[in-house]
Amino acid sequence: MLKTKNLPQCPVETTLMLIGDKWKVLILRDLASGTKRFGELKKSLGNISQKVLTTQLRDMEKNGLIYRTVYAEVPPRVEYTLTKTGISLKPILEAMKTWGEAYQMKLSQ
Repeated sequence: MLKTKNLPQCPVETTLMLIGDKWKVLILRDLASGTKRFGELKKSLGNISQKVLTTQLRDMEKNGLIYRTVYAEVPPRVEYTLTKTGISLKPILEAMKTWGEAYQMKLSQ
């Protein structure tokens, strides 16, 4: 988890540092509806490589946005879930969705 001393002074910059990547926002969107396995996320996100998805998930876990649960099975099962901090981003994602819908509507007129 990040330390306060490592954060930018600007709160907007802090938010962008944590979720300012296209893939992170889409991962949050997918996990907002509940726990997902790696394969489910990869399929839902479409054009993301396994390496990039793994990197993004690890970064989000390190920053306290998601939990990673590994089950001792063969083959291993790994699931990802939003933490309380991750859940607190839902209003931001909803605002982005609302804005995007309005923008799409405006362009289609």
